[in-house]
Order: sequence, then C-alpha cells, then structure tokens
Amino acid sequence: MCSSALPVSSVLRWLLVACGALVLAHAAHAGPAAVAAPATSTASAAGLSAGADVAQRGCLALLPRLPRVEAAMCRTLGLTAAPVRSVQGRVLLQADAHTAGTEGEARGGAPERGQREPLRVLVVGAIHGDELSSASVALHWLQLAAREGVQLARPVHWRFLPVLNPDGLVATPPRRTNAHGVDLNRNFPTPGWAREAPRYWEQRTRRDPRRWPGPAPLSEPESRYLHEQMEQFRPHLIVSIHAPYGVLDFDGPSVPPSRLGRLYLDQVGIYPGSLGNYGGVHKRVPVVTIELPSALRTPLDAEMRQMWLDLLRWMGERLTQGLGEGS
Repeated sequence: MCSSALPVSSVLRWLLVACGALVLAHAAHAGPAAVAAPATSTASAAGLSAGADVAQRGCLALLPRLPRVEAAMCRTLGLTAAPVRSVQGRVLLQADAHTAGTEGEARGGAPERGQREPLRVLVVGAIHGDELSSASVALHWLQLAAREGVQLARPVHWRFLPVLNPDGLVATPPRRTNAHGVDLNRNFPTPGWAREAPRYWEQRTRRDPRRWPGPAPLSEPESRYLHEQMEQFRPHLIVSIHAPYGVLDFDGPSVPPSRLGRLYLDQVGIYPGSLGNYGGVHKRVPVVTIELPSALRTPLDAEMRQMWLDLLRWMGERLTQGLGEGS
C-alpha cells in the first residue's frame, strides 16, 4: 500500500485543481453581480454613479477649493461642460436657468405673442483663480435662480459661468492668473489695448506678474470663451463676482445699484482690458462687479440670499427704465 501511494506533490496538485474548480462553480452559480460587488461598493462610497457626465466630474474635482459648496450641488444644478477647455484641459462649467415673470410666461417656455423676450443675464465667477468665494457664490446663486424663481414683470434667462479660471483655482497656492500667467480680467479687447494694456502694466503695476494682460487681447481660451458668450448670448446685464475688497462696482449705462447686501457702491475706475471696461464702457452692457469681503470665506446663506434679492430688486427697478430694451 505504501509503495503504491501517490507522491505528496501529486496530491497537492490534485487538491489545488479541485479547489479551483469549486471556486469557479460557485462564481458561475452566484452570477456576475457577486464578482462585481467590491467595485460597486467603491463607487457607492464615492457618491458618484458610473454615468456621471463630464461637467459633474469637473465640478467634483474642484470641490476641495470651493468653500461651502457640497457635492450634491454638482449633481443637481444642471451644469454642462463648455465646448472649450482651460489651458491645462480642465472643464469650463456653465449652466442656464429660466425663470418666469409676472407677465404669465411659463418657466422656461417660449414667449407668447405680445410678450417681451426674456431678460438675459450673464453671471461670471472666479475669473481670478485665487478668489475662491466668488465661484461658490455663483453656484449658490444658480441654485437660487433654479429653485426660487424671480418675481419680475419680465422673464429672465440666466447663464452662469461659475469657474472661468479652473487652472488658477486648483493651483497650489491658488493664483489670480491662468496657467499661462495671464490676468484674464485684463485680456479683453478694449480700444487701444495694444498700447494701453502693456503700458498700464509696466508703469502703473510695475510689471506685477499677477496683472500681466497677456501677449494679445483674447489670447487665452478662457477669455475667448467668455467673449464668445457675450457675442452669442447677447446679455442685457453682466454680473462679475470677485473678492476680496468688499465693495460694489459698476460700469456702463443705467443707474448702478447703491448696495447689494452689505456691499455698497464704490466705483473704483476702469482698466485697459478689463471686463467692466470692455462690456460696460465699450459694448454698453451694464456690468455689476461684486467684490466679496473675503476670497477664502463664502458668505453665509442669509448674506448670499440678501445680495441676490437686492440684485433682483435693482433689476426690477431698471426694467421700468429701459434695461434690456432695444437688443
């Protein structure tokens, strides 16, 4: 008997084959769901479905730099990806919201005969990447526009570009300029840019690298995209959110708002290549520039809502004085 016994190595090989067969049989009986369970659990823990679109992923990637913005906002605000990318290939987020006026137009519907076209408002956040709170406020205002509606006589079509400079926002530390080192808010084609913008940078800022206007107007994909939005969307009003000077600025026609929340009007002048100069002075589109008091701390919900309500109140007053007419 002993002389006819199998070698130990043969027994071990037989046991391994048998165990492998049992494992395969169990997997076939349990079905593919059992094999995929660990991956499903990982996805659930991340809170992101496999079908999340590019805009949601782009928003979620920015969350560590967006104070008081929750992941749910990235998934519920209807964000879409712009057809262009930043210098470093990041998504430029945008979203539209349609709110009905008291003239009777249904939310998001086409105007009935005799009704005026919606007022078009373009809201821009984080044109400077180190002004983190400006992106957060833009997203919170998008939420208010989508959920609360607007009690104005005229319907409003809002377009939000909440993070125009994602490369600057995610840099360590966050930087004012884009990835090419260009101050996007000095890169718009104001008259005489080729002479005035470089001269202002050299003489007035003493070649401050944070305020370099770039090699040419609209040299950057981010500023070009905002310029394209101004040409295609044709806003009646532009709201540009900044930080940290804690004031309210205004350029262009119409009477400026005297205050938004705790921010009071203090017009600080215009600069070659700035959005206020290009949009408000050159294109004759009112530009409300909001300077939040902190670049790192997002205002409380009540403060953001009060600024929003004050903006709507001013818009309602200006509607009776021609805001949005003739364009």
